[in-house]
Amino acid sequence: MASAPRTRRAAVPAGPPEEPEAGRRVVAILAVTCAVAVGNVYFPQAISPLVAAGLNVSPDTGALVVTAAQAGYTAGIVLLVPLGDRLPHRPLLVTLLVVTGLSLLAAGCAPALPPLAAAGALAGLATVVAPIAGPMAAGLVAADRRGAVIGILLSGSTGGMLLARAFSGSLGEWLGWRVPYLVAAVLALLLAAGLAVTLPATAAPSRQRYATLLAEPLRLLRAEPQLRRSCLYQASVFAGFSAVWTCLALLLAGPAHGLGGQAVGMLALAGGAVTMVCTPFAGRLVDRRGPDPVNLVCMVGVLLAAAVLAAGSQGGAAGLAALALGTVLLDVAMQCGMVANQARVYALRPDARSRLNTAYMTCAYLGGSAGSWLGTRAWSQAGWHGVCAFVALLAVLALVRHLLATRRPGPRPGG
Repeated sequence: MASAPRTRRAAVPAGPPEEPEAGRRVVAILAVTCAVAVGNVYFPQAISPLVAAGLNVSPDTGALVVTAAQAGYTAGIVLLVPLGDRLPHRPLLVTLLVVTGLSLLAAGCAPALPPLAAAGALAGLATVVAPIAGPMAAGLVAADRRGAVIGILLSGSTGGMLLARAFSGSLGEWLGWRVPYLVAAVLALLLAAGLAVTLPATAAPSRQRYATLLAEPLRLLRAEPQLRRSCLYQASVFAGFSAVWTCLALLLAGPAHGLGGQAVGMLALAGGAVTMVCTPFAGRLVDRRGPDPVNLVCMVGVLLAAAVLAAGSQGGAAGLAALALGTVLLDVAMQCGMVANQARVYALRPDARSRLNTAYMTCAYLGGSAGSWLGTRAWSQAGWHGVCAFVALLAVLALVRHLLATRRPGPRPGG
């Protein structure tokens, strides 16, 4: 009887790390899970014209499948991610993946656009696995490996976004628009089965009611200055990132370049591929130096990217090269800065990492939405140079805030 507690599979509390080998195995599984989950949000972008043709609707109307998935994902961040602090991670992630898989299956069998959009929105709502997996992984490894783990998960998410766009477009052209939905459904259900038997059991760090959990991100924003600082950094940089990618297609299609949407896709592929390599390195640098130096380098990188991108307006080979270099630099700076910001945020309250991530991701997405809108205003008023000036202004604002924060005396939690 005395030895029974030793053989029992106990739940892992949020703070203590797992054994190194087990921790690495779990992180690898979660990285693949993040790739598949994030891909579910982005693969409809590549097949929306095929959906429109297949269902006999206009291309603008067919694009509702993209909007529905993104709207569902945004709602999931607000409504479901806080549950990562209330429910054990393994059953929560498995349940979300099962709902995602069944929703994608329904979308692939939808007879018309309204049920397709509804099923896509539900799939987007449930596929918020990555924002839950990040806090879980942060609690399973030692503090000096947290940055590296965040970098690995972000690398997986980036890879999922790129591969989802590429493979869904090819599959859709070859076998029809329904096949990408069905393949994504199978992947989600297979992952659900895999996670059910491989993820460790974890104890929920909070017993608060759901309504309290929903309100907690706002309270954390008021109470945690380091959270506000990280949110400001990411919202500013992501706003510039969104402004560039919103207006880049307009520049490439204009008289200076005369290129189509494939050029935008190639630039995105190049930037994403380099980012996949750089984010794990940034995570290891955060572990050694802390998040503040990485933030500083990334903000300077955004400023440099704005200057390089401005040269892209001249057209020709030189202009296209400037756009390629500038977008790669901007992508890397944005994602590596996110590694630093999330490492700072996760260090604040181990018992509230999912709620902290909800506040952080919501602010980042709001910044990105505002950046897209303001970027188009800058384009209409001052063209591409106006967009680049807007990006530089955002980087300067974040950089000034960062310099003020890091020069203040006294300890800075997580920074």
